[in-house]
Amino acid sequence: MKKIAWITDSSCGLDKEYAEQHDIFIIPLNVIINGKTYKEEVDLTKEEFYQMLKEHGDDAKTSQPAYGDFITLYERLKEEYDFGIAIHASSQLTGTYQSSISASEMVGFDVEVIDSKIGDFALGKMIENGVQMARDGYSVTDIVQQLRSYPAFAQMYLMPQSFDQLRKSGRVSAAQSIFASLLNIHLILGFDDGKVVVKDKVRIKKRAKRKMFQLLDDAMEKYHLKEICILHAGVKDQAYKWKDEIEKLHAELKVNIQTLVPVAGVHTGHGTMCLAWLRD
Repeated sequence: MKKIAWITDSSCGLDKEYAEQHDIFIIPLNVIINGKTYKEEVDLTKEEFYQMLKEHGDDAKTSQPAYGDFITLYERLKEEYDFGIAIHASSQLTGTYQSSISASEMVGFDVEVIDSKIGDFALGKMIENGVQMARDGYSVTDIVQQLRSYPAFAQMYLMPQSFDQLRKSGRVSAAQSIFASLLNIHLILGFDDGKVVVKDKVRIKKRAKRKMFQLLDDAMEKYHLKEICILHAGVKDQAYKWKDEIEKLHAELKVNIQTLVPVAGVHTGHGTMCLAWLRD
């Protein structure tokens, strides 16, 4: 079995300790807040970020890792590993996927680069499953084939808190943002082949939450989900309330809670709630 290096970016939401134990190398994306640039999960924690976003979020931005970061990493990995498997956040949202391909080719390190077409919990689960397959003795070919099938089985629904942030990130137009704010409309966003799209619009926040739960109910009925994750943008108490409600409705379901990765929170705002899964 080849010695595999796993490469991803900080949108994966994986625990640092887990990553260190399983040869997973995480390239940090950047968040720019209050005029200063921070490497995600390196220069500040998720909790610190959301406190800053709450106080200084008006001009928050994101940027992808420097190309040189990939070059430096792949040059090092080339000396220590036989092969690399890289899984990155949706190429529709960030250039990290293409940078990873280009850097591996330039360095001459044999890397299979995969577009997860999503991010956060589902991306992290793809990597965890791949790592387990490697430990179970599957061939690199079989592992890569399985990983490339995963995007079709992943979903993430978001209930964004900030229309202004969505407008700045290009997810909605200025006119849509003003119109929605005036009418107190709440959006439900989801992923469609790697793109973030509006799945629904509702007038009352309680209805938005009910719609999120209905989307989960539909997925449970159709796919018999075994595990999901509630992601929150700095509102942990709200996430635990959702967890209690969902577990009462679906006692057989494993419900995780994670803090939404900062690069996503920048665009959706403090207080955003999400549901995500990678189904079998």
